[in-house]
Amino acid sequence: MKHLQMVTIVVLGATVLFGAAVSPARAADSHALQIEGSTTVGPIAEAFAEALMKTDPRVKITVKKTGSGDGAAALVDGRCDIATMSRFMKPEEFKSAVNKGRMPVATAVAMDGVCVIVHPSNPVQELSLEQIRRIYQGEIKNWKDVGGVDAPIVVISRDTSSGTYETFENMVMQKQKMAGSVEYVSSNPQAYNRVKETAGAIGYVGLGFVDDKVSALKVAGIAPSRKTIAAGVYPISRPLFIFTNGYPKLGSLVHTFVTFFLTEKGQEIIESKGFVPVTNY
Repeated sequence: MKHLQMVTIVVLGATVLFGAAVSPARAADSHALQIEGSTTVGPIAEAFAEALMKTDPRVKITVKKTGSGDGAAALVDGRCDIATMSRFMKPEEFKSAVNKGRMPVATAVAMDGVCVIVHPSNPVQELSLEQIRRIYQGEIKNWKDVGGVDAPIVVISRDTSSGTYETFENMVMQKQKMAGSVEYVSSNPQAYNRVKETAGAIGYVGLGFVDDKVSALKVAGIAPSRKTIAAGVYPISRPLFIFTNGYPKLGSLVHTFVTFFLTEKGQEIIESKGFVPVTNY
C-alpha cells in the first residue's frame, strides 16, 4: 500500500502548504468550469463532468485533453479552473505559479499503471525494466533478442509534454536519452492505435487504455492490474492528480468537482474507466 500512503501524504502536504489560499473563480459564471490537461486523466474528468451536468442543467464543464504540461501551464496562466495531471507538478511550475500569485493544490483522485503494450500477435509476454530501457535507447532493435520473432521493433513513445512520458522517463529510462528512431505521439489513444495496428510495435499507455486488442506485458514478472497497482507492486505505478489554484471554496462547483472522487458515483466512474480508486466504499 506504499503508493496509497504516498498519495495521502502528497494531498495532505499540499493542503497544509497552501490551505490558507482559497481558489478564486476564474470566470464570473459560478456554473462554468474549464478543465485542461492530461489525456490519461481526461476520461475521468469527462465522466465526472457529464455526471455533474446531468444533476444541474445550469452547469457547463469543458474538458480539454492535450497533456499534463499543458494543464499545468493553463492553471499557472489562469486559463483554466482545474488542471488534470498524470504526474506531480514540477518545482519550476510551482515557482512560476507562485510568481504569478497562484497557489497550486494537488488532489490525488486515482491510481494508475503505465502499461507497456505490444501487438496481440507478439509472443513476448514479459520484459525487464532494463530490457524496456535498452529497447527505447535503441540498443535492442529486434524482437528475437528478447525471445520474440525475427522482426524489427517499432518503438512508440508519448511526447515530452505528457505526464505519462515523464513517469516513463523517470521510472523506466532513469533519465537516459531515447533513441532518435523513437516515434512520438501526442495521446494515449494514438499510442494505443499505433500498437494495435503495427505487429512489431511497442508502446506504453495508462491502464484504462488496455483491452484485448493490445497485449500488456508483465514488467519484472508482474502484470499490470488493479490489484497490483493498488498494492504498489507493479513497477510503473503512479497516482493521478487534479490541481486547483488554492483550496476550492466550500460549496463551489470547483469544490464539488474536486471531491467527486470521494463519492460512490465517482468511484464507480474511476473503476469503469479502468483505473484504481483511492477510496473503497
